[in-house]
Amino acid sequence: MARRLLSPHALQAKPVLVIDAGNTRVKWGLHDGARWLQSGHVDTARVKNLRNGFAGLPPLRAIVVSNVAGEAVGAALTRLLPDAPIVRRIRSAPAQCGVRNSYAKPAQLGCDRWAALIGARHLHRGAVVVVNAGTALTVDALTADGVFVGGIIVPGVELMRAALARDTAGLRRRPGTFSFFPDNTGDAIMSGAINALCGAVERIARHLEAGGGQAATCLLSGGAAGLLAPQLNLELKVVDNLVLEGLSVIAREP
Repeated sequence: MARRLLSPHALQAKPVLVIDAGNTRVKWGLHDGARWLQSGHVDTARVKNLRNGFAGLPPLRAIVVSNVAGEAVGAALTRLLPDAPIVRRIRSAPAQCGVRNSYAKPAQLGCDRWAALIGARHLHRGAVVVVNAGTALTVDALTADGVFVGGIIVPGVELMRAALARDTAGLRRRPGTFSFFPDNTGDAIMSGAINALCGAVERIARHLEAGGGQAATCLLSGGAAGLLAPQLNLELKVVDNLVLEGLSVIAREP
């Protein structure tokens, strides 16, 4: 589990602990309102290992949690959380922290996507395509005036590769790298997945630009960001964890 530490003087004000429980990893960070003080992650299947990551944390002002990993992970987190005066488990809302939600039923939007939109709004004030490249790829469109107009969900790189290996006779899983003109099956599968995902991102960006009359910036996060970033033909910023960024903003709201 990776951790990033700052000098002791950064811990003088009570920080907030924010947690992003996803399908593959549970990520966490300690934020003092200005910067990240510590961060880490564990595999979701080993959520109990967070006990080690949380050991020795300073007194907390609040804990804010986004959980899309299911009730069992949520219950495990509850047992592991350190003491704090306020513990919030977020849900998507009609409006929050400068973002308005256009989902037909706002609460049905995944809370991780909602937090990422809020994080994106905090980091960039123009039109934004908010992309999380994890187990699934989510691509969400946010206008320059803070309206989430909608988004898509598609299988991520590894899910695409696994589906071909599982559901075809001759496309077993094998190593592969990206190429525009692959000359072997492993590269053809990997390149097809990356091209499909980049195409999805770029199509959403083009439609957002057409509707708003201005270029959209892509904010890209997630474990597969490094695979997609070199191939995307967009103005691009890679953010370590947009969900945690958004949770830190939510933690500071009145």
